Amino acid sequence: MTTFTFKTIDDPLGTNGTVAQVINDNDQIVGFYVDSNSFAHGFIDNGGVFKTLSDPLGTEGTDVLGINDNGQTVGFYIDSNFIRHGFLHSNGAYKTIDDPLSTNGTYATGINDSGRIVGVYLAGGMDNGFLRNTGGKFITIDDPLGVNGTFAEGINNNGQIVGYYIDSNGNKHGFLYSISRGTFTTIDDPLGVDTYVTGINNSGQIVGYYFDRSDVEHGFLRNTGGKFITIDDPLGVTEANGINDTVQIVGAYMDSSGHVHGFHAHS
Repeated sequence: MTTFTFKTIDDPLGTNGTVAQVINDNDQIVGFYVDSNSFAHGFIDNGGVFKTLSDPLGTEGTDVLGINDNGQTVGFYIDSNFIRHGFLHSNGAYKTIDDPLSTNGTYATGINDSGRIVGVYLAGGMDNGFLRNTGGKFITIDDPLGVNGTFAEGINNNGQIVGYYIDSNGNKHGFLYSISRGTFTTIDDPLGVDTYVTGINNSGQIVGYYFDRSDVEHGFLRNTGGKFITIDDPLGVTEANGINDTVQIVGAYMDSSGHVHGFHAHS
């Protein structure tokens, strides 16, 4: 049986909550926090030292959702018209990443070491996944079963993309997409009514969260053999968001008072 040790990750400025999104192989953690004015800011945590990451165009907030081993980060900012735009932060500079098919906003959710970026764009009221290749070309990544939307959440160095889709009944299912094969595989936690897949490492281990039949949220780890392990922070209701190659997992939990905290778990 795999057991995990949990550590709370709270940005000291996150008086209204902290969410950890991804951890890379250098043990850098990124996510976002909400300050005393209910304003969202991105952060990077280097060994307990927190630094705020805010796109200068994000007058209404910034969320950091992904980081690779080169320290490049992605996420989205909200402009003065309350429209979301994806961004890439590299070598101290921010670059806007907007899918050209978007009519209602873009957010970037993951980046691998070669600079391939995945995310979601909104067009005509529909959420669509995308892959942005290193040359800047955008490719739509829509699960054929996702008639009510597809959300690409993470990408590894082997060209495997994970996320979730919404089926014709409104249920959520995780997916694994292979770029080289062009194939989708549904990933459903057997304990879940709805499953959300959020992260993948280079070994193909997958994390996410599910809602059980009592509508309670739980994190999970899916090993390469297909076995699911529930990941619940003992301090609250849990979602797992990211995993690195040494099977360190980050995410968020909600405590009994309704406050959200990030967490870092390792076996």
